[in-house]
Amino acid sequence: MLGTEDYNMSLYENNLTWIMANDTVESSSNQFEQPWWKQVMWTSLYAPMVVVATGGNLIVIWIVLAHKRMRTVTNYFLVNLSLADAMVSTLNVTFNFVYMLSSDWPFGRFYCKVTQFVAVLSICASVFTLMAISVDRYIAIIYPLKPRVGRRTTLCIALGIWIGSIILSLPSFLYYTTDFIEYSDGKVRTVCYAEWPDGPNNYSRLELLYNVMFMILTYFLPIFSMLFTYARIGKELWGSQSIGECTQRQLENIKSKRRVVKMMMVVVTIFVVCWMPFQIYFLMTSYWPEITNESYIQDIYLAIYWLAMSNSMYNPIIYCWMNSRFRQGFKQFFRWCPGVHATPDGLTRREVLTARYNYSCSGSPDGHYRIKRAGSTQHISRQPSYTEVSELTAVEYPNRAKGFKDRRKVLAKKRNGDGVGGS
Repeated sequence: MLGTEDYNMSLYENNLTWIMANDTVESSSNQFEQPWWKQVMWTSLYAPMVVVATGGNLIVIWIVLAHKRMRTVTNYFLVNLSLADAMVSTLNVTFNFVYMLSSDWPFGRFYCKVTQFVAVLSICASVFTLMAISVDRYIAIIYPLKPRVGRRTTLCIALGIWIGSIILSLPSFLYYTTDFIEYSDGKVRTVCYAEWPDGPNNYSRLELLYNVMFMILTYFLPIFSMLFTYARIGKELWGSQSIGECTQRQLENIKSKRRVVKMMMVVVTIFVVCWMPFQIYFLMTSYWPEITNESYIQDIYLAIYWLAMSNSMYNPIIYCWMNSRFRQGFKQFFRWCPGVHATPDGLTRREVLTARYNYSCSGSPDGHYRIKRAGSTQHISRQPSYTEVSELTAVEYPNRAKGFKDRRKVLAKKRNGDGVGGS
Protein backbone atom coordinates (compact mmCIF):
# COMPACT_ATOMS: atom_id res chain seq x y z
CA MET A 1 0.00 0.00 0.00
CA LEU A 2 1.29 3.45 -0.89
CA GLY A 3 1.42 6.54 1.21
CA THR A 4 1.52 8.83 -1.80
CA GLU A 5 1.00 8.55 -5.51
CA ASP A 6 4.53 9.74 -6.19
CA TYR A 7 6.15 7.25 -3.85
CA ASN A 8 8.92 6.28 -6.27
CA MET A 9 10.22 9.83 -6.66
CA SER A 10 9.78 11.21 -3.15
CA LEU A 11 13.45 10.93 -2.23
CA TYR A 12 14.67 12.86 -5.23
CA GLU A 13 11.91 15.44 -5.19
CA ASN A 14 12.83 16.29 -1.62
CA ASN A 15 16.52 16.59 -2.44
CA LEU A 16 16.71 18.19 -5.88
CA THR A 17 15.77 21.78 -6.62
CA TRP A 18 13.48 21.80 -9.61
CA ILE A 19 14.45 24.50 -12.05
CA MET A 20 13.71 25.25 -15.67
CA ALA A 21 16.01 24.13 -18.44
CA ASN A 22 19.15 26.24 -19.06
CA ASP A 23 19.42 27.09 -15.35
CA THR A 24 22.22 25.67 -13.23
CA VAL A 25 22.39 23.84 -9.91
CA GLU A 26 25.42 24.83 -7.83
CA SER A 27 26.35 21.24 -7.01
CA SER A 28 27.95 18.26 -8.66
CA SER A 29 25.86 15.95 -10.83
CA ASN A 30 27.16 12.90 -8.97
CA GLN A 31 25.44 13.90 -5.71
CA PHE A 32 23.07 10.93 -5.93
CA GLU A 33 25.12 8.58 -8.09
CA GLN A 34 25.79 5.20 -6.50
CA PRO A 35 29.32 3.74 -6.66
CA TRP A 36 29.66 0.75 -8.96
CA TRP A 37 29.75 -1.84 -6.18
CA LYS A 38 26.52 -0.52 -4.69
CA GLN A 39 24.88 -0.57 -8.11
CA VAL A 40 25.90 -4.22 -8.49
CA MET A 41 24.58 -5.02 -5.00
CA TRP A 42 21.21 -3.37 -5.53
CA THR A 43 20.85 -4.83 -9.02
CA SER A 44 21.48 -8.32 -7.64
CA LEU A 45 18.59 -7.74 -5.22
CA TYR A 46 16.14 -6.09 -7.59
CA ALA A 47 16.63 -8.31 -10.66
CA PRO A 48 15.62 -11.64 -9.03
CA MET A 49 12.69 -9.92 -7.34
CA VAL A 50 11.34 -8.67 -10.68
CA VAL A 51 11.83 -12.08 -12.35
CA VAL A 52 10.15 -14.04 -9.53
CA ALA A 53 7.30 -11.54 -9.16
CA THR A 54 6.53 -11.42 -12.88
CA GLY A 55 6.97 -15.13 -13.59
CA GLY A 56 5.27 -16.35 -10.42
CA ASN A 57 2.18 -14.20 -10.84
CA LEU A 58 1.80 -15.10 -14.52
CA ILE A 59 1.98 -18.80 -13.58
CA VAL A 60 -0.73 -18.29 -10.93
CA ILE A 61 -2.96 -16.72 -13.59
CA TRP A 62 -2.30 -19.69 -15.90
CA ILE A 63 -3.05 -22.25 -13.17
CA VAL A 64 -6.48 -20.75 -12.45
CA LEU A 65 -7.57 -20.03 -16.02
CA ALA A 66 -6.25 -23.27 -17.56
CA HIS A 67 -7.82 -25.66 -15.03
CA LYS A 68 -11.57 -25.71 -14.59
CA ARG A 69 -11.37 -27.05 -11.05
CA MET A 70 -9.40 -23.97 -10.00
CA ARG A 71 -11.98 -21.46 -11.24
CA THR A 72 -13.51 -20.55 -7.88
CA VAL A 73 -14.57 -17.14 -6.61
CA THR A 74 -11.53 -16.79 -4.35
CA ASN A 75 -9.17 -17.90 -7.11
CA TYR A 76 -10.66 -15.37 -9.53
CA PHE A 77 -9.82 -12.69 -6.99
CA LEU A 78 -6.31 -14.15 -6.72
CA VAL A 79 -6.01 -13.76 -10.50
CA ASN A 80 -6.94 -10.11 -10.07
CA LEU A 81 -4.29 -9.76 -7.37
CA SER A 82 -1.67 -11.53 -9.49
CA LEU A 83 -2.45 -9.31 -12.48
CA ALA A 84 -1.88 -6.19 -10.38
CA ASP A 85 1.38 -7.57 -8.94
CA ALA A 86 2.65 -8.56 -12.39
CA MET A 87 1.86 -5.08 -13.71
CA VAL A 88 3.82 -3.25 -11.02
CA SER A 89 6.85 -5.54 -11.35
CA THR A 90 7.05 -5.29 -15.15
CA LEU A 91 5.89 -1.74 -15.90
CA ASN A 92 7.11 0.15 -12.86
CA VAL A 93 9.82 -1.35 -10.67
CA THR A 94 12.54 -1.78 -13.31
CA PHE A 95 12.22 1.75 -14.69
CA ASN A 96 12.13 3.44 -11.31
CA PHE A 97 15.06 1.38 -10.10
CA VAL A 98 17.14 2.72 -13.00
CA TYR A 99 16.02 6.24 -12.09
CA MET A 100 16.88 5.79 -8.42
CA LEU A 101 20.38 4.55 -9.21
CA SER A 102 21.30 7.41 -11.55
CA SER A 103 18.90 10.24 -10.64
CA ASP A 104 18.25 10.59 -14.37
CA TRP A 105 14.98 9.70 -16.15
CA PRO A 106 15.80 8.50 -19.70
CA PHE A 107 12.37 7.12 -20.64
CA GLY A 108 10.57 10.29 -21.73
CA ARG A 109 7.71 12.41 -20.40
CA PHE A 110 4.88 10.09 -21.48
CA TYR A 111 6.30 7.05 -19.72
CA CYS A 112 7.00 9.21 -16.67
CA LYS A 113 3.22 9.60 -16.49
CA VAL A 114 2.51 5.96 -17.36
CA THR A 115 4.85 4.36 -14.84
CA GLN A 116 3.46 6.41 -11.93
CA PHE A 117 -0.10 5.77 -13.09
CA VAL A 118 0.58 2.01 -13.24
CA ALA A 119 2.19 2.05 -9.79
CA VAL A 120 -0.82 3.60 -8.10
CA LEU A 121 -3.27 1.58 -10.20
CA SER A 122 -1.71 -1.76 -9.30
CA ILE A 123 -1.40 -1.01 -5.59
CA CYS A 124 -5.02 0.17 -5.39
CA ALA A 125 -6.17 -2.94 -7.24
CA SER A 126 -4.13 -5.17 -4.92
CA VAL A 127 -5.44 -3.76 -1.66
CA PHE A 128 -9.05 -3.55 -2.86
CA THR A 129 -8.83 -7.16 -4.07
CA LEU A 130 -7.56 -8.28 -0.66
CA MET A 131 -10.52 -6.49 0.91
CA ALA A 132 -12.92 -8.19 -1.52
CA ILE A 133 -11.49 -11.61 -0.66
CA SER A 134 -11.87 -10.96 3.07
CA VAL A 135 -15.49 -9.84 2.63
CA ASP A 136 -16.27 -12.85 0.40
CA ARG A 137 -14.80 -15.25 2.98
CA TYR A 138 -16.65 -13.42 5.77
CA ILE A 139 -20.04 -13.77 4.08
CA ALA A 140 -19.43 -17.39 3.08
CA ILE A 141 -18.42 -18.49 6.59
CA ILE A 142 -20.44 -16.23 8.91
CA TYR A 143 -23.61 -16.37 6.78
CA PRO A 144 -23.44 -19.79 5.08
CA LEU A 145 -27.13 -19.79 4.11
CA LYS A 146 -26.81 -16.67 1.98
CA PRO A 147 -26.47 -17.25 -1.78
CA ARG A 148 -22.84 -17.49 -2.88
CA VAL A 149 -21.29 -14.96 -5.20
CA GLY A 150 -21.37 -16.23 -8.78
CA ARG A 151 -18.85 -15.89 -11.56
CA ARG A 152 -20.62 -12.95 -13.17
CA THR A 153 -20.85 -11.06 -9.87
CA THR A 154 -17.18 -11.78 -9.20
CA LEU A 155 -16.19 -10.35 -12.58
CA CYS A 156 -18.34 -7.27 -11.92
CA ILE A 157 -16.62 -6.75 -8.55
CA ALA A 158 -13.21 -7.11 -10.21
CA LEU A 159 -14.21 -4.59 -12.88
CA GLY A 160 -15.39 -2.19 -10.16
CA ILE A 161 -12.03 -2.58 -8.39
CA TRP A 162 -10.15 -1.56 -11.53
CA ILE A 163 -12.48 1.36 -12.26
CA GLY A 164 -12.05 2.68 -8.72
CA SER A 165 -8.29 2.19 -8.96
CA ILE A 166 -8.15 4.09 -12.26
CA ILE A 167 -10.02 7.03 -10.71
CA LEU A 168 -7.59 7.18 -7.77
CA SER A 169 -4.63 6.92 -10.16
CA LEU A 170 -5.64 9.72 -12.55
CA PRO A 171 -3.74 12.50 -10.70
CA SER A 172 -0.49 10.62 -11.33
CA PHE A 173 -1.12 10.58 -15.07
CA LEU A 174 -2.34 14.18 -15.20
CA TYR A 175 0.27 15.94 -13.06
CA TYR A 176 3.50 14.01 -13.56
CA THR A 177 5.94 15.59 -15.99
CA THR A 178 9.66 15.87 -16.71
CA ASP A 179 12.15 18.71 -16.52
CA PHE A 180 15.88 19.24 -16.87
CA ILE A 181 18.56 20.12 -14.34
CA GLU A 182 21.95 21.43 -15.42
CA TYR A 183 24.70 21.02 -12.84
CA SER A 184 27.77 23.13 -12.25
CA ASP A 185 29.98 20.49 -13.88
CA GLY A 186 28.02 20.86 -17.14
CA LYS A 187 26.01 17.64 -16.97
CA VAL A 188 22.26 17.70 -17.56
CA ARG A 189 19.81 15.29 -15.95
CA THR A 190 16.12 14.68 -16.57
CA VAL A 191 13.82 14.39 -13.58
CA CYS A 192 10.32 12.89 -13.37
CA TYR A 193 8.18 14.63 -10.76
CA ALA A 194 4.64 15.77 -9.88
CA GLU A 195 3.62 19.36 -10.59
CA TRP A 196 0.20 20.05 -9.08
CA PRO A 197 -2.02 22.96 -10.25
CA ASP A 198 -1.46 24.97 -7.05
CA GLY A 199 2.30 24.50 -6.91
CA PRO A 200 5.18 22.05 -7.27
CA ASN A 201 5.57 18.93 -5.22
CA ASN A 202 5.99 19.41 -1.42
CA TYR A 203 4.38 22.88 -1.66
CA SER A 204 0.90 21.88 -2.86
CA ARG A 205 -2.12 21.73 -0.57
CA LEU A 206 -3.90 19.63 -3.18
CA GLU A 207 -1.12 17.09 -2.98
CA LEU A 208 -1.31 17.02 0.82
CA LEU A 209 -5.08 16.50 0.71
CA TYR A 210 -4.73 13.76 -1.89
CA ASN A 211 -1.99 11.98 0.06
CA VAL A 212 -4.02 11.96 3.28
CA MET A 213 -7.08 10.61 1.49
CA PHE A 214 -4.97 8.06 -0.35
CA MET A 215 -3.36 6.75 2.83
CA ILE A 216 -6.75 6.37 4.52
CA LEU A 217 -8.31 4.55 1.55
CA THR A 218 -5.39 2.25 0.76
CA TYR A 219 -3.87 1.60 4.17
CA PHE A 220 -5.83 2.32 7.34
CA LEU A 221 -9.30 1.41 6.05
CA PRO A 222 -8.18 -1.90 4.48
CA ILE A 223 -6.18 -2.91 7.55
CA PHE A 224 -9.03 -2.33 10.01
CA SER A 225 -11.52 -3.92 7.63
CA MET A 226 -9.46 -7.09 7.20
CA LEU A 227 -8.61 -7.28 10.89
CA PHE A 228 -12.33 -7.30 11.69
CA THR A 229 -13.36 -9.82 9.03
CA TYR A 230 -10.56 -12.31 9.67
CA ALA A 231 -10.98 -12.05 13.45
CA ARG A 232 -14.65 -12.98 13.09
CA ILE A 233 -13.82 -15.74 10.62
CA GLY A 234 -11.16 -17.17 12.93
CA LYS A 235 -13.56 -17.19 15.86
CA GLU A 236 -16.17 -18.99 13.76
CA LEU A 237 -13.85 -21.64 12.31
CA TRP A 238 -11.60 -22.35 15.29
CA GLY A 239 -13.52 -21.10 18.31
CA SER A 240 -16.88 -22.87 17.92
CA GLN A 241 -17.93 -26.50 18.40
CA SER A 242 -20.41 -28.35 16.24
CA ILE A 243 -23.23 -30.33 17.84
CA GLY A 244 -23.66 -33.92 16.78
CA GLU A 245 -21.83 -35.68 13.99
CA CYS A 246 -20.64 -34.05 10.80
CA THR A 247 -20.79 -35.67 7.43
CA GLN A 248 -17.72 -36.21 5.31
CA ARG A 249 -18.69 -33.30 3.10
CA GLN A 250 -19.14 -30.97 6.08
CA LEU A 251 -15.78 -31.80 7.62
CA GLU A 252 -13.98 -31.46 4.32
CA ASN A 253 -15.73 -28.14 3.76
CA ILE A 254 -14.58 -26.85 7.17
CA LYS A 255 -11.01 -27.97 6.55
CA SER A 256 -11.00 -26.40 3.11
CA LYS A 257 -12.25 -23.09 4.50
CA ARG A 258 -9.61 -23.15 7.23
CA ARG A 259 -6.85 -23.73 4.69
CA VAL A 260 -8.02 -20.84 2.50
CA VAL A 261 -8.40 -18.48 5.46
CA LYS A 262 -4.94 -19.39 6.80
CA MET A 263 -3.42 -18.69 3.40
CA MET A 264 -5.16 -15.33 3.06
CA MET A 265 -4.17 -14.33 6.60
CA VAL A 266 -0.54 -14.95 5.66
CA VAL A 267 -0.97 -12.95 2.43
CA VAL A 268 -2.45 -9.98 4.30
CA THR A 269 0.20 -10.15 7.05
CA ILE A 270 3.03 -10.14 4.50
CA PHE A 271 1.35 -7.24 2.70
CA VAL A 272 1.21 -5.14 5.88
CA VAL A 273 4.78 -6.02 6.92
CA CYS A 274 6.23 -5.17 3.49
CA TRP A 275 4.53 -1.78 3.27
CA MET A 276 4.77 -0.67 6.91
CA PRO A 277 8.38 0.67 6.67
CA PHE A 278 7.46 2.75 3.65
CA GLN A 279 4.47 4.24 5.44
CA ILE A 280 6.73 5.15 8.36
CA TYR A 281 9.28 6.65 5.96
CA PHE A 282 6.60 8.72 4.26
CA LEU A 283 5.30 10.08 7.58
CA MET A 284 8.79 10.90 8.83
CA THR A 285 9.81 12.76 5.66
CA SER A 286 6.53 14.67 5.70
CA TYR A 287 7.20 16.06 9.19
CA TRP A 288 11.03 16.17 9.05
CA PRO A 289 11.96 16.74 5.38
CA GLU A 290 15.50 17.70 6.36
CA ILE A 291 16.40 14.03 6.94
CA THR A 292 16.31 13.49 3.17
CA ASN A 293 19.51 15.54 2.92
CA GLU A 294 21.47 12.94 4.88
CA SER A 295 24.05 10.96 2.91
CA TYR A 296 22.69 7.59 4.00
CA ILE A 297 19.05 8.23 3.06
CA GLN A 298 19.36 6.95 -0.51
CA ASP A 299 20.41 3.47 0.61
CA ILE A 300 17.66 3.45 3.23
CA TYR A 301 15.10 4.40 0.62
CA LEU A 302 16.34 1.75 -1.83
CA ALA A 303 16.02 -0.89 0.91
CA ILE A 304 12.53 0.27 1.92
CA TYR A 305 11.42 0.44 -1.71
CA TRP A 306 12.77 -3.08 -2.36
CA LEU A 307 10.86 -4.45 0.63
CA ALA A 308 7.62 -2.79 -0.51
CA MET A 309 7.96 -3.98 -4.10
CA SER A 310 9.04 -7.48 -3.05
CA ASN A 311 5.52 -8.06 -1.76
CA SER A 312 4.62 -8.80 -5.39
CA MET A 313 6.82 -11.90 -5.43
CA TYR A 314 5.75 -13.40 -2.10
CA ASN A 315 2.14 -14.23 -2.99
CA PRO A 316 2.92 -16.97 -5.58
CA ILE A 317 5.36 -18.51 -3.09
CA ILE A 318 2.66 -18.49 -0.39
CA TYR A 319 0.10 -20.11 -2.73
CA CYS A 320 2.57 -22.85 -3.66
CA TRP A 321 3.53 -23.44 -0.03
CA MET A 322 0.07 -23.48 1.55
CA ASN A 323 -2.23 -24.80 -1.20
CA SER A 324 -1.78 -28.31 -2.62
CA ARG A 325 -3.61 -27.52 -5.85
CA PHE A 326 -1.47 -24.48 -6.61
CA ARG A 327 1.57 -26.55 -5.67
CA GLN A 328 0.52 -29.21 -8.17
CA GLY A 329 -0.07 -26.50 -10.77
CA PHE A 330 3.46 -25.16 -10.32
CA LYS A 331 4.81 -28.71 -10.65
CA GLN A 332 2.91 -29.15 -13.89
CA PHE A 333 4.30 -25.89 -15.25
CA PHE A 334 7.88 -26.87 -14.35
CA ARG A 335 7.49 -30.58 -15.15
CA TRP A 336 10.24 -30.26 -17.80
CA CYS A 337 12.77 -29.39 -15.08
CA PRO A 338 14.96 -32.24 -13.73
CA GLY A 339 13.71 -33.57 -10.41
CA VAL A 340 10.17 -32.18 -10.76
CA HIS A 341 7.50 -34.88 -10.78
CA ALA A 342 3.94 -33.82 -11.54
CA THR A 343 0.83 -35.97 -11.79
CA PRO A 344 -0.82 -35.27 -15.17
CA ASP A 345 -4.30 -35.12 -13.65
CA GLY A 346 -3.18 -33.64 -10.35
CA LEU A 347 -5.72 -30.80 -10.45
CA THR A 348 -8.64 -33.01 -11.46
CA ARG A 349 -8.26 -36.35 -9.69
CA ARG A 350 -10.71 -37.47 -7.04
CA GLU A 351 -9.85 -38.48 -3.50
CA VAL A 352 -10.12 -42.20 -2.68
CA LEU A 353 -11.48 -43.59 0.58
CA THR A 354 -9.10 -46.20 1.98
CA ALA A 355 -10.31 -47.10 5.48
CA ARG A 356 -13.30 -46.90 7.78
CA TYR A 357 -14.01 -45.40 11.18
CA ASN A 358 -16.41 -42.82 12.54
CA TYR A 359 -15.51 -39.33 13.66
CA SER A 360 -17.42 -37.01 15.95
CA CYS A 361 -17.42 -33.27 15.25
CA SER A 362 -16.85 -32.59 18.93
CA GLY A 363 -13.58 -34.48 18.66
CA SER A 364 -14.50 -37.78 20.38
CA PRO A 365 -12.62 -40.57 18.59
CA ASP A 366 -15.54 -42.91 17.94
CA GLY A 367 -13.81 -43.56 14.66
CA HIS A 368 -12.81 -41.91 11.45
CA TYR A 369 -12.22 -42.30 7.77
CA ARG A 370 -8.84 -41.86 6.24
CA ILE A 371 -8.44 -40.07 2.97
CA LYS A 372 -5.17 -40.50 1.15
CA ARG A 373 -4.17 -37.58 -1.02
CA ALA A 374 -0.74 -36.73 -2.39
CA GLY A 375 1.01 -38.79 0.27
CA SER A 376 -0.82 -37.28 3.25
CA THR A 377 -3.58 -38.70 5.43
CA GLN A 378 -6.68 -36.74 6.44
CA HIS A 379 -9.38 -37.77 8.89
CA ILE A 380 -13.05 -37.28 8.03
CA SER A 381 -16.46 -38.50 9.12
CA ARG A 382 -19.28 -40.36 7.44
CA GLN A 383 -20.87 -43.80 7.50
CA PRO A 384 -19.68 -45.40 4.25
CA SER A 385 -21.77 -47.28 1.77
CA TYR A 386 -20.85 -50.89 1.15
CA THR A 387 -19.53 -49.87 -2.24
CA GLU A 388 -16.97 -47.68 -0.49
CA VAL A 389 -16.18 -50.44 2.00
CA SER A 390 -15.02 -52.60 -0.89
CA GLU A 391 -12.13 -50.16 -1.37
CA LEU A 392 -10.76 -50.74 2.14
CA THR A 393 -7.08 -51.55 2.17
CA ALA A 394 -6.56 -54.99 3.66
CA VAL A 395 -2.94 -54.04 4.28
CA GLU A 396 -3.81 -51.42 6.92
CA TYR A 397 -6.87 -53.10 8.45
CA PRO A 398 -6.91 -56.74 7.24
CA ASN A 399 -9.38 -58.10 9.81
CA ARG A 400 -11.82 -55.20 9.53
CA ALA A 401 -11.63 -55.17 5.74
CA LYS A 402 -12.29 -58.92 5.56
CA GLY A 403 -15.25 -58.59 7.94
CA PHE A 404 -16.84 -55.82 5.88
CA LYS A 405 -16.39 -57.78 2.66
CA ASP A 406 -17.90 -60.93 4.20
CA ARG A 407 -20.83 -58.91 5.53
CA ARG A 408 -21.36 -57.41 2.09
CA LYS A 409 -21.45 -60.89 0.51
CA VAL A 410 -24.02 -62.14 3.06
CA LEU A 411 -26.31 -59.17 2.43
CA ALA A 412 -25.93 -59.57 -1.33
CA LYS A 413 -26.93 -63.26 -1.14
CA LYS A 414 -29.88 -62.42 1.08
CA ARG A 415 -31.11 -59.74 -1.34
CA ASN A 416 -30.72 -62.11 -4.27
CA GLY A 417 -32.57 -64.88 -2.45
CA ASP A 418 -35.43 -62.58 -1.49
CA GLY A 419 -35.65 -61.34 -5.02
CA VAL A 420 -35.89 -64.82 -6.50
CA GLY A 421 -38.38 -65.96 -3.93
CA GLY A 422 -40.52 -62.93 -4.43
CA SER A 423 -40.69 -63.43 -8.13
